[in-house]
Amino acid sequence: MSDRPSTFRIWLLASRPKTLPAALVPVLVGSAFAAHAGAFQWGAASLCLGFALLVQIGTNFANDYFDYVQGADTAQRVGPARAVASGWVTPATMRTAMVLVLTLAFGVGLGLIHFGGWGLLPLGVLCIVCGIAYTGGPYPLGYHGLGDVFVFLFFGLVAVGATFFVQARTLTPEVMLAAAAVGALAANILVANNYRDRATDAVAGKRTLVVRFGERAGRWQYGAAVLLSGAVPVVLWARGFGGWSLLALGALPLGLDCWRRLRPTTPAPELVRLLARTAAHLALFGVLLALGVLLG
Repeated sequence: MSDRPSTFRIWLLASRPKTLPAALVPVLVGSAFAAHAGAFQWGAASLCLGFALLVQIGTNFANDYFDYVQGADTAQRVGPARAVASGWVTPATMRTAMVLVLTLAFGVGLGLIHFGGWGLLPLGVLCIVCGIAYTGGPYPLGYHGLGDVFVFLFFGLVAVGATFFVQARTLTPEVMLAAAAVGALAANILVANNYRDRATDAVAGKRTLVVRFGERAGRWQYGAAVLLSGAVPVVLWARGFGGWSLLALGALPLGLDCWRRLRPTTPAPELVRLLARTAAHLALFGVLLALGVLLG
């Protein structure tokens, strides 16, 4: 077909770069807390970053493949083109790419055992298995309203907490509070995506939380995450991290504006842009929070 992108662009689009802040920010925040504690290690942080990015990309490839196989990606869907549904990549090729990327993630994750011990092995395997189970397997998490929980846990609590742990060999309440905010904002990327796709998801039997509980519940979930991200810097300041921790409040106006735009009357193209703005909010919050923790 004449409008077929180049091979490089196809795989770039399939990796869904707008969602990658969900992998980058947890490592950035966890490493900032490690540096604040005087425990930062380049090797451990780099491995965490590689593992997180590969799991995110592998999960995106799995989503591209399984959503096509299960009929969620149709011509009626609004949003960025998907590689398999558009006919750019065969299902078998996407499945192979998914396996290769997640296998590479496993190999990178093995390097973290040196820093955090063998207890990280089952956790890493669980991350990879859940990345596949998000849209695949006998009980796809995303099709039963558990996708948000998966993102909150693995791209929030686990990713931030593990990044800090492999460097500092401990966990603190402040780190886990920040991890909760990061996970909630990462889940907002999913909320924005599912809010946009609510009609076609319902037809395909994809019972996301927005489909299960309605548009209003989706908006309040989104807003609660934004408000949590505003509360975390204040709590860190109150617990002795210094005034610089309030720097992360600079991301709050963007988050509130995104929340305001998440409405049933919002045109479909605007909802497509909202996903990118939601990812930008996560990225801005993460950068400002990390900077505030470091300066504090």
